[in-house]
Amino acid sequence: MHVNGEPVDALVPPRLNLADFLREHLKLTGTHVGCEHGVCGACTVRVDGDIVRSCLMLAVQAQGTSIETIEGLSDSGEVADLQAAFRQRNALQCGYCTPAMLMTAQDLLKQSPAPDRDAIREHLSGNYCRCTGYQAIVDAVETTARARLERSS
Repeated sequence: MHVNGEPVDALVPPRLNLADFLREHLKLTGTHVGCEHGVCGACTVRVDGDIVRSCLMLAVQAQGTSIETIEGLSDSGEVADLQAAFRQRNALQCGYCTPAMLMTAQDLLKQSPAPDRDAIREHLSGNYCRCTGYQAIVDAVETTARARLERSS
């Protein structure tokens, strides 16, 4: 597999999930584990460009795939404007949900460059945040979408 553009070759136990592989074997701790049932969204990563709950995927299933974690998106600058908007709009509090929230928001903005607030809420609905009440997160995504549209026109 490739993780954040780097080739990874590892022998893993058959029951090791992808989230634990990323965290424990590759030390990519931005992939959080909240529920281990695919409900909270804290373990969100991209596998071959698609958003995936890494606690529900076995590491062996990732053979031959391209995986992107928040570390990769952050290092590449892909989510820099989203990160800045989260900070400016006070969309972070404890920060536990933030990496997955950023990845999911970026996924939405790739699919729909001008989502309305309802579309933002819907797309983020699989990512739980116990601290912010979501309003500031929706504000940050909306702010980023508008800024990206202004830059592209």
